[in-house]
This record gives sequence, C-alpha cells and structure tokens, in this order.
Amino acid sequence: MQTSSPQQVVRVAKALSGEMRFRILQVIAKYSEIRCGELSAAIPEIQQATVSHHVRILTEAGLVQVREEGPYHFFRVNREALREHQTTLTHLFSETT
Repeated sequence: MQTSSPQQVVRVAKALSGEMRFRILQVIAKYSEIRCGELSAAIPEIQQATVSHHVRILTEAGLVQVREEGPYHFFRVNREALREHQTTLTHLFSETT
C-alpha cells in the first residue's frame, strides 16, 4: 500500500477536523451505500444543503465516493483512502530505530 502525499494528508485531516463532517462520515460508514435523503434524515438538526456542502468536502478529500442514479445521489466511504491515510500517518509518526 502506498502512502499519501503531504498535500493529501493535510486535505484529509482538514476534512476530518470538522465535527459535522466527521459525524457525516461516521453515518455513511454504517452503510455500504446511503442515499442523500436518507443521510439528511439521519442528521435532522442540519439542513440538506449543509449536508451536501460537507459531503462535497469529504468527496474532494477522497473519503467519500458518489454514485448518481437518475435524480438520486448515493454515498459510500472510500475505505481504501482511509487505509492509505492511516498507513501514511503511521509511517510519518513512527519511531525510527
């Protein structure tokens, strides 16, 4: 497994630093795939437009993948990107002997 570039590490870290984005990612991760309306319903305290904004940031960071089917958008976690981020952080902060 390869490691991420420093720019990608920062992009992912920034995406995960938002409490609402972190929560949205957790909700998406509970499903193999979730429709936008279902995601918004799972987090009723924020409006659908705000959910879409946060999902866009997570998508740009490579953490969420979007599939369009007709008028619907389906989201799923990019688990490979999460593993790559984890590997990179482990590599960057490991002790050298």
